[in-house]
Amino acid sequence: MRKLLLIFLFCATGLAFGNNLNTYNLPELRKKYLAASQDSEEGKSFYALMSSYKEKEPVVMAYKAVSEATMAKYVWNPYQKLKHLKQSAAIFDEAVQLDNQNPEIHFLRFTVEHYVPRYLNLSNHVAEDKKIIMQSLKAHPNSGISPEWARTMRDFMLTKDHCTEEEKKVLRNVNI
Repeated sequence: MRKLLLIFLFCATGLAFGNNLNTYNLPELRKKYLAASQDSEEGKSFYALMSSYKEKEPVVMAYKAVSEATMAKYVWNPYQKLKHLKQSAAIFDEAVQLDNQNPEIHFLRFTVEHYVPRYLNLSNHVAEDKKIIMQSLKAHPNSGISPEWARTMRDFMLTKDHCTEEEKKVLRNVNI
């Protein structure tokens, strides 16, 4: 009986950890984030998923931070919007402290801070993040970013007013 209990506990623990790894794998988180940024139901689902994340993996923490910011986009109450943005900023700060050179973390924070009204004083890292994003895209494929995600980053940076015309010219010449 004791052996059976130990086998059960071992299997249950393995399943729990295995599910955690599969739930928070980066390719899936990237897809979920892109969907969440376009659709409120996807945003709520992404937020629910990321709210349960308690570990300290910096890139996954950045996705948790961006899920908070995504919720700020979809709630109507100004107090709730600000609460989500402040929580997002705090999580981003911790993720950057754990891995301050990771371009994906900086890109995610840039996608949030670029759109936050400046008077809220929650957009203090736009220039720093942009610099790291540009450096990593110019260094691709030696930057450690997957080609698919590098394309996503580059395409985002080329839209709207994310970059100057000179920076856009440089990005257009990056071979991904």
